[in-house]
Amino acid sequence: MTFLSSRRGRVSAALAGIAVSALALTACSGSSDSEPAADTDTAAEEMITDLTVQLSWIKNEEFAGEFFADSKGYYTDAGFDSVTLVPGPSTGATELISGTADVAMSDAVSIGSVVASEGAPLKIVGATYQKNPFTILSLADGGNIATVDDLAGKKIGVQDSNTALFMAFLAANGMTADDLEIVPVQYDPAPLTNGEVDGFMAYLTNESIIIEHEGYDTVNLPFADNGLPFVAETLTTTDDMISSNPETIKAFLKAEIMGWTDQVNDPEEGARLAYEEYGADLGLDPDTSIAGSIAQNDLVVTDEVEANGLFTISDDLQAATIESLSGAGIELAASDLFDLSLLAEVYEENPELLDFMG
Repeated sequence: MTFLSSRRGRVSAALAGIAVSALALTACSGSSDSEPAADTDTAAEEMITDLTVQLSWIKNEEFAGEFFADSKGYYTDAGFDSVTLVPGPSTGATELISGTADVAMSDAVSIGSVVASEGAPLKIVGATYQKNPFTILSLADGGNIATVDDLAGKKIGVQDSNTALFMAFLAANGMTADDLEIVPVQYDPAPLTNGEVDGFMAYLTNESIIIEHEGYDTVNLPFADNGLPFVAETLTTTDDMISSNPETIKAFLKAEIMGWTDQVNDPEEGARLAYEEYGADLGLDPDTSIAGSIAQNDLVVTDEVEANGLFTISDDLQAATIESLSGAGIELAASDLFDLSLLAEVYEENPELLDFMG
């Protein structure tokens, strides 16, 4: 089986050290001293109509909201001539800093890492997943790891690039690597099903579902519910885009909210858009795509989101994310990582978007 939806460690690649170049922010000067300053100001405020969006992963159901926004014309209605969705895998940081992408789908750990270590001028302007999907996957008739205490003495399969994140998970729960055995694995969960490991670092919406559809009785220990909550599938852009092109970001956010409203209310259609249209060349399995699409809605819609709107990140969740990053050795203040001002303006100007539950 080809595990197209399994992760290549894109979150913890940042923790292992993402090599990014510093963004050179240079002001463009006119050729004539008599050029009116007002023209420059007006140009700076003009909306960018051709937007490039770097996706964090392949074009599977994870981006169903974007597929809705594109196929239903929400991007066009928002004023864009084109919105190019570039498949990953990628954390998006390099593309944003180099200017090859205007917006990136990423996560708080990856973006926080380059902000803290490189001083990257990036901000998260919204988050699709309010709960990150990382989990320790086990089998009910095997490791049966249902609680943190169940980790003790177990063999846990961890991908090399995910080791730092797993160590942060242990630290958040008062444990160390001495309390268990870390077994290096790749991304195919075969070591779990053949008994080489008791648990396997995975995604709730991907490997866990694949294994379950193979007939195994699975058990999950989600990071988000056990000491390491941080937002994922974040919408990230540069400080310069926020200050110079706020209307572009607002237009994009509005279209995104509309697209993900459709996904929340029709996850089966979101999955179909992935396996029949946008990811038709990937050989996605319809059953697992549908299951993943339905499962991810639980990560998207929380009580706070129902009250405040899609993509919003409450003060408490920002604080929890910052605490999670600190456990991974990434020291930041919430203001270093988040700027939700434009999202707030979108909801102020379009209050009907708050009614997204159908």
